[in-house]
Amino acid sequence: MVYAGCAYQTPADFPIKGIDVSHYQKHISWDSVAQSGIAFVFVKATEGRALSDSLFCRNWDELGRIGLRRGAYHFFRPGVSAEEQARNFIHWVDLQPGDLPPVLDVELIDALTRRELHQAMHTWLDMVEAAYKVRPIIYTYMRFYNHHLRGVFPEHPLWIARYREKAPLLPGGRSWDFWQYDNRGRVAGIDHPVDFNVFNGSIERLDSLCVPLFPDLSDRATGHSQPLVWGIITAQ
Repeated sequence: MVYAGCAYQTPADFPIKGIDVSHYQKHISWDSVAQSGIAFVFVKATEGRALSDSLFCRNWDELGRIGLRRGAYHFFRPGVSAEEQARNFIHWVDLQPGDLPPVLDVELIDALTRRELHQAMHTWLDMVEAAYKVRPIIYTYMRFYNHHLRGVFPEHPLWIARYREKAPLLPGGRSWDFWQYDNRGRVAGIDHPVDFNVFNGSIERLDSLCVPLFPDLSDRATGHSQPLVWGIITAQ
């Protein structure tokens, strides 16, 4: 399509579709969702220092049963200890090989300075990455990213909310990995509106972000402290 003389992409240009849910969608018939062509699902797990989503465990277990790619997210409260928030997420979320990385949902700055927000985010991201051995995703909306996060956390996958037909264009040429483009979607098996998302890449690239299925432990035999090299098993 063309906008103001320039080509731009719409959700239809990205074939890998996904949704994200929480207790607001009530009880979901996941068997019906599995037949809808959805490739991935993010589920709200926790918020702040102690809150867990009332339907997280049910949604998480059901997604594991039907075999849909699943990920869990934490809603970040800037005024609460980042260490306690990370421990809350780690307590509730049992990531398995093939699951999507943890997600830090950052939409508020409250009374923090930008630097303080970045430090708190670093704490949560580092603790969670150390616990799961996979780099977390950062979720935010486009205006918040532009005002508070641009140029920061360049190594983390990025999930941007922008409820328009035009794909996000981020400053500095930064690319996004997931785009939440609609919060009024309808999917068989879910009685309430749901967020629609697309992934910016191939199904192989999506799988490469997931928790690895096995580590290559060959370096451990040398006795040296070296980072593990992770691999992905491809189904035959």
